[in-house]
This record gives sequence, structure tokens and C-alpha cells, in this order.
Amino acid sequence: MATQSSIQSGSRRDAGFAAKPSLTIKRRLNAAPSKIYAAWTDPEKLAAWFGPAKVREGSLQAETNPRIGGRYRISFTSTDGEYFQVGGIYRDIVPNELLVMSWAWHSTPERESLLTISLKPDGAGTLLTLQHEQFFDEAARDGHEKGWTELLGKLEHFLT
Repeated sequence: MATQSSIQSGSRRDAGFAAKPSLTIKRRLNAAPSKIYAAWTDPEKLAAWFGPAKVREGSLQAETNPRIGGRYRISFTSTDGEYFQVGGIYRDIVPNELLVMSWAWHSTPERESLLTISLKPDGAGTLLTLQHEQFFDEAARDGHEKGWTELLGKLEHFLT
């Protein structure tokens, strides 16, 4: 169970670039970093917890190649019949500690963003920090903030 959850939304400025919306969510999970890492990188485990509440049962599929330069893809059909697919490339990986990956929905590939999952041991559990950067606009950030909050709840349930 998560004992702490915080959400921060904001923008990051890089030299020479306009600010792009980002978000950071921190959650303490009662599971070892290795178990959480496996939930993000093993396609069968990922398919067991990922996706919003409106996923049509049995439609979620995940493919992962967790290595720098490897690709991942997650797809599902919603209960109202709409198809969704998101994917990207792993940019950095430290097993049981860090996943950095590009993130783009198949419907808007030009809106690629950057997702970082950090795992830090915290007593008998793990502090998970999810940072999602370089959103196209605030509406995209806000939608992802809602989605990530829901998904982290599903991950927590999966881990118990």
C-alpha cells in the first residue's frame, strides 16, 4: 500500500528552449525495487496491471525489450471500442533502479515526451518517482497526471 503520494506539476526550462509542461509523482510502495522493476519491464506483468479502468478485458498487450535502444509498446482497446497504442525507446536503464524512455501515442507520434521511473529502497518498500517531461501542452500533462495517478494505484494493487 502506498503510504505517501505527492503530485507536482510544473515546467522545466532548458537553455534556449521554451518551457514545456512536466509532472512528478512520488509514491511509496510496499514491494522491493526488483519486484517493481519487473512489473515495468516484463511484458506479462506489465499487461496484468497497466491501462486505464476503461480497458476492454483481455485486450491489453505489452512488448518490451528493456535495454538501451530497445523498444517497448503497449496497446489496448477501450470498453467503447477505441484502440490505443503507446510506445517508445529505452534511453537509459539501471536494473532495479532506473528506467528512462521516450513516450509517444500512436495517434500523435510528433508529441514525444520523456518518462523516467526511479526506484529507491525505503525500509521494507520502495520510493517510486515518476517524472514525465516535455509534454506538448498543459492539457496533455493534465491528462497524463490523471492517468498516471490511476495507474500507480493499479500497480500498487498488482504488487500486493
